[in-house]
Amino acid sequence: MKRVLVISYYWPPSGGSGVQRWVKFSKYLPAEGWQPVIYTPENPERQSFDRSLEADVPSCAEIVKRPITEIYSVYRNLTGKEASKSEVNVVNHQKKSLVGRIMMWIRGNMFIPDPRVSWVKPSIKFLKEYLNEHPVDVIVSTGPPHSMHLIAKGVAKATGIPWVADFRDPWTKLFYFKHLHLSSSSRKKHEKLEKSVLDQADTVVAVSPFVQEEFRQMTSTPVQLITNGFDPDDFKDVEEKDGMFNLTHTGLFASDGNPTMLWEALSELCGEIPLLKKFLRIRLCGKTDPQITDSIKAAGLEGHLIDLGYQPHNIATREQMNASVLLLPLRKEPEYRATLPGKLFEYLGSLNPILGIGQSDGAMAGILSSTGAGKCIDWDEKDKIKDFIKEQWQRFVDEESGVEPGNILPYSRKSTAHQMAALLDSLTENKQH
Repeated sequence: MKRVLVISYYWPPSGGSGVQRWVKFSKYLPAEGWQPVIYTPENPERQSFDRSLEADVPSCAEIVKRPITEIYSVYRNLTGKEASKSEVNVVNHQKKSLVGRIMMWIRGNMFIPDPRVSWVKPSIKFLKEYLNEHPVDVIVSTGPPHSMHLIAKGVAKATGIPWVADFRDPWTKLFYFKHLHLSSSSRKKHEKLEKSVLDQADTVVAVSPFVQEEFRQMTSTPVQLITNGFDPDDFKDVEEKDGMFNLTHTGLFASDGNPTMLWEALSELCGEIPLLKKFLRIRLCGKTDPQITDSIKAAGLEGHLIDLGYQPHNIATREQMNASVLLLPLRKEPEYRATLPGKLFEYLGSLNPILGIGQSDGAMAGILSSTGAGKCIDWDEKDKIKDFIKEQWQRFVDEESGVEPGNILPYSRKSTAHQMAALLDSLTENKQH
């Protein structure tokens, strides 16, 4: 069996979407002839714990952990609180204290590309020695944090091992990059580092066709598209629905993605359709900014709100299967037009209708249209949102369960792992030739 070294900041028991991509790849790669070797911090900052994801780590996986020094520990000492637990996204949170603004400037200008940069040099040194005794065939780095790419760049340069730079999100075109309060020199350093990763990797992987095209314009390195996906195993248990008209959102729900028109539309529909008011539930399963729940209450929907808070991944998938409508608002940032949220693919796996709210000409809208799994409606188009909700309400009344989407199998985790294995195979074949 060939071996692939995966350099990832996120790994179980950490929870969240950043963990799942390579946990699921690791689950299915052994069947494709690849043993995963995971290099990850032993003491990372964790927004959440999720032990349920550990069940997906194959027994053959080799896990290598090393200590890391985190800048966010300094932030906590200065602010007297854990920033990671106070809001969904610390970087572009709208209401920062003076200390918060100072720390954001320090984070953006003194720790480039990110606060994990102190792990780069010791990791390169360690991995060069480790790989002498435990050789691998290919190196993969997955970011953000993009310091993981800098580790891989150093190790690949020293060893000659083929390297894949896997971008779960863009770098300088990421939606919150503009909120880092960067000086012009700091911005240039980011751009230079990004270009060096794109140019020196053997292959770059993007998770969205829009990002793939952006990278292709920046480098001559091959850029492949391998999206996130859904794992059919997560949906294999039959869940009996609870009989309520559930509008469900799972995962992170940030204030800059607050779908205010949706709450207004639901409030109006409760006045127009008494039976809907009786059965409506708004179920939030994940870390939610208080501005979201405040808006729901302000719309007179507090009695319909069920806020479960963060839950393990297996509970989140149960919520998805219990939904009448799955809510997927994008953040109100222009860069989000290129984004394919990881939860989109899990929503596909649940076979329940999806209401996307955001750019109707974006990447997510394209997948919802091509699969027939739902619609993406602009944030301000309240009448269209109401029409979609009424359509799904009628399906609920008529006891029509789920949707019949088109071909979603290319988005299964087994299929995406097959694509990744084919890429890894091609790199080893090229090296042999």
